Amino acid sequence: QLKKLDQAVSAAHTFFVANPQHLQMREDIEKYQRMSGVKSDNFRDLEATPHWEAYEAGVQHYNADEYLQAVARLEESLTEALSALEECRALCEGPWEDEDEEEEEMQPGLYEAIAAHYIQVLKCRQQCVLEIATKPGRISATEDFIPSHLDLLQFAYSQVGNQTLAAECAASYLLFYPTDELMLEKMRQYRTELGEDTAVTARQNIEHYVQRSLMEKKLIYYAVEHLGGTFNDPDLWTPDELIPENLKEKHREDQEKQKQETLDVEEREKRGPLPFEGIAVTMDSRQMNGTQRVVFDRVLTESECKDLLRLTKAAGEAGDGYRARRSPHTPHERFEGLTVLKAMQLAQNGDVDWRDAKLFLQASEKSRKIIESYFTPGKKLHFSFTHLVCRTAVDEEQEGRMDLSHPVHADNCLLDPEGQECWREPPAYVYRDYSGILYLNDDFQGGGLFFTEMDTVTVTAEVHPKCGRLVAFSSGKENPHGVWAVSRGRRCAIALWYTHSREHAEQERVKAEELMKQRAVEQDRPDGERQGADHSSRSSTEPPIPSGGARPTSRRQKSGSDRMQHPKELRARDEF
Repeated sequence: QLKKLDQAVSAAHTFFVANPQHLQMREDIEKYQRMSGVKSDNFRDLEATPHWEAYEAGVQHYNADEYLQAVARLEESLTEALSALEECRALCEGPWEDEDEEEEEMQPGLYEAIAAHYIQVLKCRQQCVLEIATKPGRISATEDFIPSHLDLLQFAYSQVGNQTLAAECAASYLLFYPTDELMLEKMRQYRTELGEDTAVTARQNIEHYVQRSLMEKKLIYYAVEHLGGTFNDPDLWTPDELIPENLKEKHREDQEKQKQETLDVEEREKRGPLPFEGIAVTMDSRQMNGTQRVVFDRVLTESECKDLLRLTKAAGEAGDGYRARRSPHTPHERFEGLTVLKAMQLAQNGDVDWRDAKLFLQASEKSRKIIESYFTPGKKLHFSFTHLVCRTAVDEEQEGRMDLSHPVHADNCLLDPEGQECWREPPAYVYRDYSGILYLNDDFQGGGLFFTEMDTVTVTAEVHPKCGRLVAFSSGKENPHGVWAVSRGRRCAIALWYTHSREHAEQERVKAEELMKQRAVEQDRPDGERQGADHSSRSSTEPPIPSGGARPTSRRQKSGSDRMQHPKELRARDEF
């Protein structure tokens, strides 16, 4: 508004880097990119730290097989990261901070207080590696940040023919993981190429880093064992023998928890039986070049699809888009949606047929049972959100169109293609475990679902919509997906999300089922009582039940005049 375009662009870019799924900011960035007065240099991250800028540039060059450039930027990143680490460690010095009043009562003596203060400083220093490994705008750190530099560097140096530095980086990496078989094999190759007489040593600064860290860990674990307290070790490479025996069990539990997130593919792909006859598995994970993906056919009949499409006309009239916006994802399409509760309220008001609203509930429940039985037999899946969604191509907006109907994203984490990460943190719907799309028609052009690698551009599988086809997949980083542009016609589907967490179960669905039960009770009454009930529900003194959803609004985190919303308000952004 102050006409300071360069500052506006850099501020928008900074926010967008940390919030890549913020739709309004995405639109603003695209608008700035089209402006003639905006230069490419204006798109700079104001919060970027030197080591992260260099690291991401180095990784990009590495992925593009530009190894000379990758070596330069990764070396710069490693130097800057170690410098930032020293600054962080220096800031750990300072007055004692009371962490817990009970601890203060347990340590009243002078020597105990000195020890507690010193251990507090050591713990702070240990956590500094997480500080530098966390990208600005994120709350989750990149695992093995320092060792990963060395791993990338040893390969890049070998590709440019500098075996001496490649061997040095490999030796440095082995300080963290001395039994790593792949790296040991590479070291044997490097020694053979350089000659057995050539001395290969690790970098002195890395050796100092590892030795100092191990000494601090040893002191901290001793203090925890004998003086009490806890220690969250930030490193995956900490030797098992360093941890006291009585603390190893907890350490193992923490490691098991981490392993749980990356379960063996073979174990994850064990499938349960289907609960309904006639349903066919058209494509499984192997055929879709991924994990936790499946396509079912014949979940609905042609007649059921037609009935549900009739219900979508109410969605077009009532609207349930993204904050009442008709085109929340792209200006080239009109978006319409209907929740299960709104469908029941429309039926109660006589705006839609009760049977169609009931079918909406039944079709989504049938999908839930199929997905639960196939992916998580014996473990309950709860609805997280259910949405009957239609996307209609705007005819006059299709010429020269280059965008997607829905950009590539993951359903329970924030996708970061450049960093090859998916951050499971707010504003993502971190509680979502599985997702599904139940298609209702195919008389349109485009609109297919596709899966990609973490880079969001390498397509691994595509699914073409048709009546009764159900696509299901886990909601995490293993399944980035998007929707091709709908270039002609109207595409309708039921979008479904599920969670194992009961506390995040869909409350609107509970209310919708209650309305359905009330309707069933009224249907069982004698005609006279039913007519009286119908008359009283439409009396002049009581207004009809509103057709607007009962979705609660939340305070929105704003960026400029329009900050990030609370996750509950972002439902429509993830529609398939």
